[in-house]
Amino acid sequence: MDAKRLSAWLLEARGRLLDLVEGLPPGGLFGPRLAIVNPPLWEIGHVGWFLESWVLRHAAGRAPLRPDGDSLYDSSAVAHDTRWDLPLPGLDETRAYLSAVEDRVQARLAAGEAERYFVLLALFHEDMHCEALGYTRQTHGWPAPRFRAVDRPAPGGGGPCPGDARVPGGAFLLGSDREEDFVFDNEKWSHPVELAPFAIARAPVTQAEFGAFVEDGGYRRRDLWSEDGWRWREAAAAEHPPYWRRAPEGWERRHFDRWLPLEPHRPVVHVAWYEAEAFCRWAGRRLPSEAEWEAAARGEPGPGGRLSGRRRRHPWGDEPPSPERAHLDWRGPGCADVGAYPAGDSAFGCRQMTGNVWEWTQSDFLPYPGFSADPYRDYSQPWFGTHKVLRGGGFATRGRMIRAAYRNFYTPDRRDVFGGFRTCAP
Repeated sequence: MDAKRLSAWLLEARGRLLDLVEGLPPGGLFGPRLAIVNPPLWEIGHVGWFLESWVLRHAAGRAPLRPDGDSLYDSSAVAHDTRWDLPLPGLDETRAYLSAVEDRVQARLAAGEAERYFVLLALFHEDMHCEALGYTRQTHGWPAPRFRAVDRPAPGGGGPCPGDARVPGGAFLLGSDREEDFVFDNEKWSHPVELAPFAIARAPVTQAEFGAFVEDGGYRRRDLWSEDGWRWREAAAAEHPPYWRRAPEGWERRHFDRWLPLEPHRPVVHVAWYEAEAFCRWAGRRLPSEAEWEAAARGEPGPGGRLSGRRRRHPWGDEPPSPERAHLDWRGPGCADVGAYPAGDSAFGCRQMTGNVWEWTQSDFLPYPGFSADPYRDYSQPWFGTHKVLRGGGFATRGRMIRAAYRNFYTPDRRDVFGGFRTCAP
């Protein structure tokens, strides 16, 4: 990874970040106080602080640019509920701080002095917060973001992608290898797991399929829900996905600030893990484990009806994501049909295992054998055992960051994420 490419990526990421706080309604720089979002003004300041903290202060030993930076923006020390009450600088001053940090990092890159690991850590952190700001705009019903530079719109059509792909059993290496340019600590390191043969849906569950579950009384049937799931359903008063409503012409869903008829062949999105679990029980299916998911995404068939020892970096191979293979990078304002992007199929015929919608797995978010926290110790370690694993990336995920081994993680009640799921045969 050369300095020129890192420099360009940082500049592009900063443009996306600032685009995401443009066009907000009055009061939108703070927004309502909710446990699942941050005030946008705090969030963009935090992103700048994180870049400064790791690249300039930690790696380069520089003094902080703002004496109050840690007390304002350190997410490990500043309690979430207090972020609306902080004496945050205004938008112009925050943008000036971001520019000052960016200029100093760019100067270090140009001089060949920046440590690549920490630049990538901060870049991918910024990419994650850009996606999270998309969640915030959706949660509050604000307009969809408008970006100054997007590669091209998502393709129209695509239709359904029915049926299962059959994945052979065998030994599979789960996790990332040491040859990768950058990995997060929760992916370290690849280790063997033994898998039985299984069948997994070629595509994620669609809005039409989930709508059938809703119409069949799936939210009212206690037998479909686990103890924790039913407790959550009652507390949330959930009767359908959070942004759905029944209109005279049929079900509609809210996409940012617009109400649209359901798109039958697009994946259901904004469903909690508990909802995915209940749907699976209703459908006589189950969620894949994250090992099954990764094997279906990057494994290959081998001799004797077993898994091969070879793994792909991405479902289609080792080449980086392209607009023909995966719906990433906000190329469209939302999800595409589940039948789109056949060029991105895995070796077993699974479609969209990268991009379009994040996918819940049945697995708890736990450390891999021999786990050791990286310098940013709060990235993974505090969340082991309380979160569930999602895989694959969504339409707002950055293609430069996502790989088939990447692990995302949220608590099972979260519905703000651009998340859906695919199922396995029982």
